[in-house]
Amino acid sequence: MRMPSPLSILQQYWRYESFRPQQEAIIESVLNKKDTIALLPTGGGKSICYQIPALMNEGLCLVISPLIALMKDQASTLEKKEIAALTLHSGLTFYEVKQALQNALHGDYKFLFVSPERLQSRIFKEFLPSLNINLIAVDEAHCISQWGYDFRPSYLQVAALREIINAPLLALTASATPVVLEDIKDKLKLKDASIVRQSFQRSNLSYSVFKVDSKINKAIEVLNNVKGSSIVYCKSRKLTKKIAELLRLQNINADFYHAGLPYEMRSEKQQAWIDNKIRVMVCTNAFGMGIDKPDVRTVIHYNVPDCVESYYQEAGRAGRDGKKSYAVLLYNTEDEKELELLPELHFPPIKEIKRIYQCLVDYLQIPVGIGEGNYYNFNLNEFIKNFRLDVFAAMSTLKMLEQEGYISFNETVFIAPTVEFTAPKEVLFDFENAHPQLEPVIKCLLRTYEGIYDNKVSISEKLIARLIKTSVENIKQQLQQLQSLHIIDYTPQKDTPQIYFVTNRAPAQYLVINYERYKQRKADFTKRVETMLRFMQETLVCRGKFIGNYFGDNEINDCGICDNCLKRKSVAINEKEFIVIKEKILSTVNSGNASIQNILYDERHIKKEKLWFVLNFLQSERVIIISADGIVSMPHHD
Repeated sequence: MRMPSPLSILQQYWRYESFRPQQEAIIESVLNKKDTIALLPTGGGKSICYQIPALMNEGLCLVISPLIALMKDQASTLEKKEIAALTLHSGLTFYEVKQALQNALHGDYKFLFVSPERLQSRIFKEFLPSLNINLIAVDEAHCISQWGYDFRPSYLQVAALREIINAPLLALTASATPVVLEDIKDKLKLKDASIVRQSFQRSNLSYSVFKVDSKINKAIEVLNNVKGSSIVYCKSRKLTKKIAELLRLQNINADFYHAGLPYEMRSEKQQAWIDNKIRVMVCTNAFGMGIDKPDVRTVIHYNVPDCVESYYQEAGRAGRDGKKSYAVLLYNTEDEKELELLPELHFPPIKEIKRIYQCLVDYLQIPVGIGEGNYYNFNLNEFIKNFRLDVFAAMSTLKMLEQEGYISFNETVFIAPTVEFTAPKEVLFDFENAHPQLEPVIKCLLRTYEGIYDNKVSISEKLIARLIKTSVENIKQQLQQLQSLHIIDYTPQKDTPQIYFVTNRAPAQYLVINYERYKQRKADFTKRVETMLRFMQETLVCRGKFIGNYFGDNEINDCGICDNCLKRKSVAINEKEFIVIKEKILSTVNSGNASIQNILYDERHIKKEKLWFVLNFLQSERVIIISADGIVSMPHHD
């Protein structure tokens, strides 16, 4: 029987007529059993690059991803296509993980999604050598690099898989600089890897940056001028709600989203936005990752991200359908000052890191020498309030502890309710006779959930309510009643962030923070912040070209549609012309104070609007000073 081609699988499962640029080259490389690094821009269709080769080969594709929400979304998308996929996350009980891995062993799944922390668990290590893995896909591969903007030490465990599994590895990233790319090769032990890059050119996406006094007025103006679906990114949970309310006052159909909302509410809001029932989602950066919505027309940044990588990933959620879209960044003088202070805020003194670590273990009530391999529910707001901590210092310390390999901090995780029967079977018969109103829920649990007598099993209260024709609230009350009568052990659903301890709790004074690494990370972070500031303040270079060059794409052309390209077009000036005019003006000014009148006369062969464009640019960049009476001079630096 002839094997189907990658294109026929794409058409069968995804209903696309053809591949996007470089997808086919990546798939061919993987099918040829080559280790491959795929550098595809946000929205470039990374997941198809591992899903199609995995479907073409016998066995299981192991997908390593840092975000539980992203894994669940991808697994859910595959299941809708009737492709069996499994996600192993911290919300599953030990019994469920064991059952799932046994099913994977018997070939029940085509894709297995795991977090990097899961690779270290005893049960996973036991099953791993026996799983018939045909491909290792490492999503968000930049997380393995300590020079990257989102370093996660748990990713360093991925290389150890190569000694156990004889399968090609595909590393996928949208945002790796040349330095990070080299680090990915090194840390993943990739030999003779194919590196496939897609150009960073987004011909349909217009980048614009506005320095404004009123951000809300500018956001309203943009949303009124550009119809269609939109995302507005804000830095705080409180601000998301406030901005959504202000937009609604202007008759703009908006809602808000952040990780602090209950799981079901987040799901409902997300679905309403995907279905275009909500036009504008005002959110923190917890929103958007893994969401397949191609028709987003605008992404507005109400606050400035701390690096180009984050900005590019978030802005890139606009226009995935190839139609004209806009990425708009709003900032003011306050934002510039805040960015300049960020390195100090993000890197608290080591003494402060140790103090906050002590607060953390006190909050979680973990004794010295305990904790390794355990997950702990963690309420960030409560933690900060209880110990009167600075929000920035607390968040930065958690990140630092993660990067030093002590903990792993998960985003909000939905953990399903669990039930285990604790009463002996002979007691149960008499109990049902004595409590006939509880008999239906007991029988439903026993029939629906295998292993519930010997193990904690995740249940669906909605499903049970539907099966016995009652309300979810009634089911919850009955389960609590059964718990109080010692018939079952019932744990209600949780919807909370979690902290995973990679190592046992250490005495705070003996906590080791590598000072050289700390200094290097701070220096790298400072550089990234400075680049973001340059991007904001740049008024000449094409925005798309600036971003492409940052990621090592030096073949990229001017986009022609960003704010800087449009400004140059309006006076028909190209970059070479600009440089020539700039040098002439500076030469005149350096030879002694010059006047606007003299410059316009001396360079009368150049169009006036071009001269004025360059003069205004040099003044806005504080390269020259133009006085009220038209005298041009260089600024005095003390």
